[in-house]
Amino acid sequence: MPMTNEVSTRRDLIERMFEEAGKARFALRVHEEGRVLSTGDGIATVSGLGEARLFELVELKNGNTGIVFDLGSESLGIVLLAGQGEIRAGDEVLRTGKVAYVNAGDELLGRVVNALGRPEDGGPEPANTEAYPIEREAPPIVKRDYVSSPLLTGIKVIDAMFPIGRGQRELIIGDPSTGKTSICVDAIINQKKEKGKNKNKNKNSDVLSIYTAIGLKKTHILRIIDELKTYGDFSRTIVLAAYASDSLGMQYIAPYSAMALAEYFLDRGRDVLLVLDDLTKHAEAYRSLSLLLNRHPGREAYPGDIFFLHARLLERAARIAQGYGGGSITALPVAETQQGRISSYIPTNLISITDGQIYVDSLLFDKGFRPAVDVGKSVSRIGGKAQVKALKEVSGRLKIDYSRFLELEVFTRFGAHLEEETAKLLGRGMRLREILKQQRFHPFSIAEEVMTLWIVNSGALDRLEPELAGKACTDILAAIKKDLPWIMDGIRDKGALEPAARDALNKFFASRKDPEEN
Repeated sequence: MPMTNEVSTRRDLIERMFEEAGKARFALRVHEEGRVLSTGDGIATVSGLGEARLFELVELKNGNTGIVFDLGSESLGIVLLAGQGEIRAGDEVLRTGKVAYVNAGDELLGRVVNALGRPEDGGPEPANTEAYPIEREAPPIVKRDYVSSPLLTGIKVIDAMFPIGRGQRELIIGDPSTGKTSICVDAIINQKKEKGKNKNKNKNSDVLSIYTAIGLKKTHILRIIDELKTYGDFSRTIVLAAYASDSLGMQYIAPYSAMALAEYFLDRGRDVLLVLDDLTKHAEAYRSLSLLLNRHPGREAYPGDIFFLHARLLERAARIAQGYGGGSITALPVAETQQGRISSYIPTNLISITDGQIYVDSLLFDKGFRPAVDVGKSVSRIGGKAQVKALKEVSGRLKIDYSRFLELEVFTRFGAHLEEETAKLLGRGMRLREILKQQRFHPFSIAEEVMTLWIVNSGALDRLEPELAGKACTDILAAIKKDLPWIMDGIRDKGALEPAARDALNKFFASRKDPEEN
């Protein structure tokens, strides 16, 4: 018996020795050293790191960092991220043994950070953060849940015609300077908690927001930050900025870092709205890196794996089943077109990856229609299943009727004779177009959106000139808030119109005088 204990002790000792030896060998590999062969344009060619892994972080002289981006037979291609000094041939390069990561934590809420999760706003370094890998596999199907909860943007035309659900990926696409970023910023502003006695009744109050700026000018990003602070709840927002002046490496990892930040909150059962502005510039940064690394370009000079680049990013946005922790990441990637060519390479890729697109038309924008959403080219393939019941009832035929109106409007330019029913549809559409116009930084609550469409459907605006419909609708909405506030509260709390509310609204419009007489 004592002999058995002695053998067992020796076996444990031998196993411990092998374990320690393995750790020592791993530590030796991690501290493997290399040398810079050449450097330039944010790329360093390094020799001597034979055991390095793809996307592993490496440290260079003067506090510079980089990631392994290209694995060659004799050398490595390192994409430089950040640093304070110049890099020269012969400088030492050290492995870290870590895949590129971003600092994530609740303390980053209300902060502006770079693609590594380090503060850019001059504030103190966060004390409690975790290292989240920027590359991570998408959640498997068994962990995903149906998209069944709405993510309200506060924008009438989107919430009514192209609703977005939590866990959805909806592309915002259009020409430069047509309001794509404005839509995203307004969606973030709408996640602001209501103040006062009803602060716990806002169904969007639990959504956190992450705005990712990729390759934008610093002045433009600062203006967006000011808007979020002025009109939104910046204490529940993170801005991850990769400026146009930053290295190509920082611009490349920015959307992956933002997704990793969102996954930090997802793992804790939270709902996150993630804006990626924009992936066209991200694709251009990746194309530049690939050309510098002598990778042969494919279609339209983009690398052949650019589709996989964005697919593996956006697949990580999902709604997780409650049995696996719950939570969701709703992604709003932005893509830029040139002269409306949505069939170009990058927009086509993103359209095929996402669950729908909101197309912003430059002609509508120039005519003063804001937001300039093109109803014909926009679609949401999932959000209708998550739409609030009351809004779904009042907007059931909205898109079809509005599309018919746009077609009929073309014929009126030729002076065609219109039947009574057609003229009525045309007039209703003209007034609806005025109603759907919306100023920036003025999101509508779900109750206001439902009541606005109810007013249109009731015919209360049919005798007005189209240009007067907007003001008349605002006045009627104010009267409903004053005389029937319980209806607004019921829509906000239950998301549905009760029979008593319908009866009260019918009596309200029946007793109300014609707007022309007021």
